[in-house]
Formats: sequence, C-alpha cells, structure tokens
Amino acid sequence: MTPPSYAGPRAGLSGQQELLSGRAVFTEAYAVIPRGVMQDIVTSNLPHWRDTRAWVIARPLSGFAETFCQIIVEIAPGGGSERPEGDPCAEAVLFVTEGEIAVTLGGAAHALGPGGYAYLPPGCGWTIANSGAQRARLHWIRKEYEPVEGIPAPDPVFTSDAEVEPQPMPDCGGVWATTRFIDPGDMRHDMAVTIVTLQPGAVIPFMETHVMEHGLYVLEGKAVYRLNRDWVEVEAGDFMWLRAFCPQACYAGGPGPFRYLLYKDVNRLPRLRPFG
Repeated sequence: MTPPSYAGPRAGLSGQQELLSGRAVFTEAYAVIPRGVMQDIVTSNLPHWRDTRAWVIARPLSGFAETFCQIIVEIAPGGGSERPEGDPCAEAVLFVTEGEIAVTLGGAAHALGPGGYAYLPPGCGWTIANSGAQRARLHWIRKEYEPVEGIPAPDPVFTSDAEVEPQPMPDCGGVWATTRFIDPGDMRHDMAVTIVTLQPGAVIPFMETHVMEHGLYVLEGKAVYRLNRDWVEVEAGDFMWLRAFCPQACYAGGPGPFRYLLYKDVNRLPRLRPFG
C-alpha cells in the first residue's frame, strides 16, 4: 500500500510572464485559497518563534472565519518556540505534513513525523522544535476553548494518521471514510479536526447544510467541490473556508484518493452573543 502524501505551499514566486488570473475566490459564504498563491511574499513571522515562517490561511474576521485560526507553519532545522501560544484560552491541533518535530508537554517530548497529530488543551504550556535535519511543515489550528460547567477540559492527545483506522461513512460501500483522532462523542472537545478520504469517483451524495463552520485543506488528490451556488475545482495544497450553513457537496476526481484535513466546531450550544 502506498503511504499517504501531504501537500504543502508552493512557496517561491511566480515569474513575470505568468497570467494574473487564477482560482482564488472570496465570497460571503466561502473562500478558496489555492496552493499557487501561497508564495514567499505572503508569509508572516510569529512572535517568540525562531527560524520559522507561516502562511495564515484563516483567522477570525468579520465576514470570514468566526471560530478558528489556521496557520501553515514552516520551521527550519533547529527552529521552533518555547512560547508558541500567547493566549491562555487557546486550544490547538497540530498536524505534521513534512519533516519531524518534537512537541514537549509537561516535561515529556513527543516526536511527530508526517501524519503526526497532537491535540493541546488550553493553558498547557507546550513547546515545539524542529528535531530533524530538514525543514518541517505543519498545520496549527487554534480555537478559543468554550468551557461548560460540569465538563472538564480535554486531555492532550498524541497520535498519527497511520495509527487511526478510517471509519466508513454510512451506506457508501466504503468509498467515503473519516479518520477521527478523538471520539466525536467526547463532550470535553468543542472542535474536531479529522481527515476525510474519498476514493476516485466517490461523492458526498447530498448538499450538506449545517451549523458547523469548516476549514478544509486538501492533503492529496483533486475534486470538484460544490460551495454554495458554485462548482469549484480543487487540488492538493488548496484551502477552503465554508461559513456555517454554506451548502456543500463533492465529486472526487481521481486517479488517486482525495483527502482533506477538516476543521469544524462541535459539541456546544450556539452562542447568543458575538464571538469576542
């Protein structure tokens, strides 16, 4: 079986001879940030991180993401941070797509390679370092944790794509599956970061329309995705944001599997006051 691959930003810079038109779209209901626009000049620096650059692909913003921030972090050998998170209310998921990192929590170091996953609860004081000889890339998904009286905060989780068996979705003959790194019934968690896999020709067979906000980063393959009123071609390395209730569906294009890293907010009553 061929091991999964995980796409990353294009980096570099387009040449002067290339056309300006592309697939980037920003609407009131969804956004598409193609891999080709994630180049060197759109990176950001992060406070208290060394030898690191970042592509911020989602952040809380009027008319855009409301519940989460998603950052692609690239760390050079020897780089990292002893103070990566400045918000004591922020929880995080890390998903490694390239290289090797070490996440230290409570004095214990956890090595994560490609496909490695970590859930880090708020206020846990984690640190991160590139433990290899090559650059490392990872997704850092941040959310303000919503505590609920009588329910404790989650424990840290360290696992990987290879360690978690994908669960087939109902009535689809196994061509559509979800890799769930945490138990979806665990009410301590208020966000889920999973991997969705569709085999070539598989579909999301109805127009999903629901309360969860989504961030979708395409790890592998290509597809035609329905976003609100539009059918949009997407490929490995593209990012999609879908606001709550944005209709969505999908055809996987092949020739290999179509896989994406999916964020959604879960397990909480909707807030009656604006975030912040």
